[in-house]
Amino acid sequence: MQIHGYRTHRPCKDSISARALGLILGLLAWIAPVYAQEVLRIPYVADIGTFDPDNGFETGAISAINNVYEGLVEYEPGSTKIVGLLARNWEISDDGLTYTFHLAEGVKFHDGTPFNAAAVIKSFERRRDRGLTQSYSLANVKEMKAPDDSTVVLTLGHPQPSFLDVLSSPWGPKIISPAALAEHDNGDFATTWLNEHAIGTGPFKLAEFKRGQRYSLERNDDYWSDKPFFQQIQISVVPDISQQILQLQAGAIDAVPINYPFAQLTSLPDGLEITAAHSMIPYDLFVKPNSPVDHAEIREAILTAINPALWVKDAFGEFASLSRSVYPNVMLDPVNPIQFPTNFEAAKAAIAKHGPVSLVIGLHSAAPSYARIADLMIAQLASIGVKATAYVLPSGAAYTLKDDPNPPDMLLTIAGPDAAHPDSQAKAFFTKDAPLNFFGRSLPQADAIVDQAGQVTDVKERDALYERAGQMYFDAGIVIPLVDVDDVVVHAKGLTDLGLRPVNPPGNIDFATVRRGP
Repeated sequence: MQIHGYRTHRPCKDSISARALGLILGLLAWIAPVYAQEVLRIPYVADIGTFDPDNGFETGAISAINNVYEGLVEYEPGSTKIVGLLARNWEISDDGLTYTFHLAEGVKFHDGTPFNAAAVIKSFERRRDRGLTQSYSLANVKEMKAPDDSTVVLTLGHPQPSFLDVLSSPWGPKIISPAALAEHDNGDFATTWLNEHAIGTGPFKLAEFKRGQRYSLERNDDYWSDKPFFQQIQISVVPDISQQILQLQAGAIDAVPINYPFAQLTSLPDGLEITAAHSMIPYDLFVKPNSPVDHAEIREAILTAINPALWVKDAFGEFASLSRSVYPNVMLDPVNPIQFPTNFEAAKAAIAKHGPVSLVIGLHSAAPSYARIADLMIAQLASIGVKATAYVLPSGAAYTLKDDPNPPDMLLTIAGPDAAHPDSQAKAFFTKDAPLNFFGRSLPQADAIVDQAGQVTDVKERDALYERAGQMYFDAGIVIPLVDVDDVVVHAKGLTDLGLRPVNPPGNIDFATVRRGP
């Protein structure tokens, strides 16, 4: 038999001496850990809907997609700093309309075809022009040119200071092999094929796609930049967190990337440890129009009761901080942070005056953190005489609340943006036509300030405008920011350099940077 390159020969007799057997067993004991070192085993709580980087909005699987595909730029791990990826560097014209990208050289797609400027334009045109889920991200790109194989020139319709952030977003445009796009088009722009296949330039190749069961990535040994530590990433679909925890403790997987109960983080079993990083995971309450919260005195009382300073430690221990504005703390540091009232006697008096007051809170998810926050707020509201209840919304229902004839008074949700620019927060959640303006509420004065801020390049001036608009949304009772929660991964001891990024959805370990220590 052959064992990873070592061959044992059958002796003349049909028995193996104790000495030889000991040698083989010793060899196996030495080789097996080395082999295991090269495999990283990660569970997902939800299945992958599509591997197409242009036609989906994956969250749990974004790291897998972004290790197979690459864009021109990206956010540096642990930061919102934009750095080059397939683009080595770039220039922006004085009028803010023209972006010239100089591409990395010597890059090849997984199918062996060369990466060049024409490939960038082909992928960008597919995303922009084919009515795909992510088409909006390039809607402002009016012209694309390739003066030579290593240069791409993009011309915008109007100045967009957030454009590099859009390109750096985890869901930003990636470059797909033009040969694969052409071969698998079938009149659908290759969307069917790309649901379960992938040809990118990244440090890993998609090796196996077994929907609902397992996925695997194999290291791209011809990768143009630094090679990953792991040879293979094995991904399993394990929706039940308790099962993930049992598998982690048994050594069958290497991490529980998300939803490890916060109450258990202070007493982890031996052999496990935590990697935590600041993240853009703000828990917010969005308020429907014509709810009790619209009344100024009642709103003041409710804010007094649900003040997150009263319960953040109970819910998240040391792994959360108070939200300082309607934008994630990592994104914007406000000059005048949002303040919650603290006079409980005044709150009780207001409810007694206007009561009875009742509230229904819809929870976007059944994840334990939602229920924990709701329970704590309900107890606090009861202390001032408000009767509150909560229930988990059906899957997808949060996105149709504006058409729901009987919506909850408040929606508790994670309002994480696509990118690290405040425009991506405001125009995703707060402005009139924002796709995630859950109740369809409108505050034209604040929207006008957001539009003004979106044209400003000076960061201090820009942030002041966004802060002003955000305070207006809060004062109007449209959105109530609560807490920003850290990205917390529980994993086997020895895993390092997880490459967590603030803008990424929680738990997305960067397979290109993570490694296993001694």
